[in-house]
Amino acid sequence: MAFSQGFTPHPKISYASAAPTGVASEAEYLEIGLREPVDPEQLRLALDAALSPGLDVLDAVVASGASLPDRIEASRWRIELPQVDPDVLAKAVAVFSAAEEVLVERMTKQGRRTFDARAAVIGIDVIAAPTTPSEDPDVPCAILELVVRQVTPSVRPDDVLSGFRVVAGLEPPVAPKVIRLAQGTLTAQGAIVDPLDADRDGATIGGR
Repeated sequence: MAFSQGFTPHPKISYASAAPTGVASEAEYLEIGLREPVDPEQLRLALDAALSPGLDVLDAVVASGASLPDRIEASRWRIELPQVDPDVLAKAVAVFSAAEEVLVERMTKQGRRTFDARAAVIGIDVIAAPTTPSEDPDVPCAILELVVRQVTPSVRPDDVLSGFRVVAGLEPPVAPKVIRLAQGTLTAQGAIVDPLDADRDGATIGGR
């Protein structure tokens, strides 16, 4: 692995749009600088063996062209909301979607910020789960899938849920389960393309 220069060298690792703390993800990406060329598959295997169980390195390619952050334009998220009726969530989504602006607050590195949680959301759907994660058929569970554009400050899934509280008074009774399903470049049709697709032949790492 390559290291930076100076009195306090650091490994050359760059994360692109890392998921928030407490959020699961199936689509995390990072770039690693190397001192010399290596076989991407051998590098993937070595990194995968060094990580804890459950952290799986899925792909490694030789980076070319644009930097990885330039290829991360949007993320697709899945939010499971136990004890929330899908019809109630659908009404909150309708109010949220119809709003021109939904202002929420969040503490950032620059202090408490107020920003629009609505503008970054470019796709949002409600799915009725057959059962809750506990498999209790008597307890409802709504599932929200949304596509959020990468903006500054970033709009996270919890910001969207805060927006539901602001515009529709929806307050989930238990903590939601949030999973990032994909991130990458955004097509005109709203689909997300894997940012490594342009480099499939060659030290960017795709992992989860």
